[in-house]
Amino acid sequence: MRNRPFFLFALILVLLAGACQSPRRYIERGDPDTAITIALRRLSGKKNKKTSLVKDLEQAFAKAQSRDLMLARNLASSGRPEEWERVNRLHRQIAARQNRISPLLPLVSKDGYRAKFEFVDVAEMENESRRQAAEYLYQRAQTLLEQGRRGDRQAARDAYEALQNIENRYFRHYKDKDNLMREARSLGITHVGFEVINQSGKILPARFNDRLLAFGTNELDTEWKRFYLNPERDLALDYRVLFYIDHIDISPERVRERTYTDEADVEDGWEYVLDERGNVRKDSLGNDIKKPRIVRVRADVVEVLQTKAARLGGLLEIRDDRGLRLFSRPMMAEVLFENYASTFRGDRRALSRESRARIGNAPMPFPSDADMLLQAAERLKPQIRDELCSNRNIW
Repeated sequence: MRNRPFFLFALILVLLAGACQSPRRYIERGDPDTAITIALRRLSGKKNKKTSLVKDLEQAFAKAQSRDLMLARNLASSGRPEEWERVNRLHRQIAARQNRISPLLPLVSKDGYRAKFEFVDVAEMENESRRQAAEYLYQRAQTLLEQGRRGDRQAARDAYEALQNIENRYFRHYKDKDNLMREARSLGITHVGFEVINQSGKILPARFNDRLLAFGTNELDTEWKRFYLNPERDLALDYRVLFYIDHIDISPERVRERTYTDEADVEDGWEYVLDERGNVRKDSLGNDIKKPRIVRVRADVVEVLQTKAARLGGLLEIRDDRGLRLFSRPMMAEVLFENYASTFRGDRRALSRESRARIGNAPMPFPSDADMLLQAAERLKPQIRDELCSNRNIW
């Protein structure tokens, strides 16, 4: 609780700082919108409204309205169609500002001062600027789409974006926008084929390609890219991705054995304690004296380590529609099979703590060459997928 005075002091400073925010200061700085926000926050819900705040709001509103109306008129008369989007944003801004003020009207201070706000009928102006902005985007899309028809994919994508802006900002239905959007999307999509070519000189498992390509196109496709696994030869592609498998190495099945012996002295029943004459010794109560019988026991431990390895490597290439190589990267995957088995012969009591922990595993059948190559395909898959998703040569 020693820091409580400090926190109270900091809280007071924060509250004072918020209270000292003056709309007048922002009006003088040429930022009437911030002044309006502060004034509205301080006036809302108050019965006794300060005259100074009411006048500040009145002045800030007048300045903001005058600025936006003048700028909108100048841009609309500039003769530059690309300015209509900005004009429409200004008209919407004017309407939003008026809607913020309306709930407070009539606005009268505690001293009887009645604020005056000159509202404008912005609806018709906004409708006009919206029509003009939509038409500008439509004409721009037409020009870009023509470039897209001549093979410029980026222009087709820009045309799609312009048409989409019409839908999102201005009109959901506008002329033949929907048909043009479908055409723009079709022209803007990049088509990419992916093939696996075995140049290793060894036979791959029947399911190898399926396993390697099991990530599916849904993990590769984006808004503007479509991937085709093992595409038909007559399919028009913008890029071909080729994975050349150039080496496959599979080691022999190796088995290494090691045998060692554990020994221990353990209790094995009991025996009588004899005196020097060979008679059983008695305790003070006349009972026979017994002692644990210690025997030495042995156990032979057999360890078996099974190993087998497979390595698969290749080269990933990206080529354009003319066959020009744009990118290449070697890739490799390795699969290692290891199994440790341990058994024993003899007396279990002789086993050390370490030996007991290892006893129990049994030798396993070695995986086939085909199974190991399929596992290698699984490990190659994310490497290929990540490269195709991030490679900037495909756009």
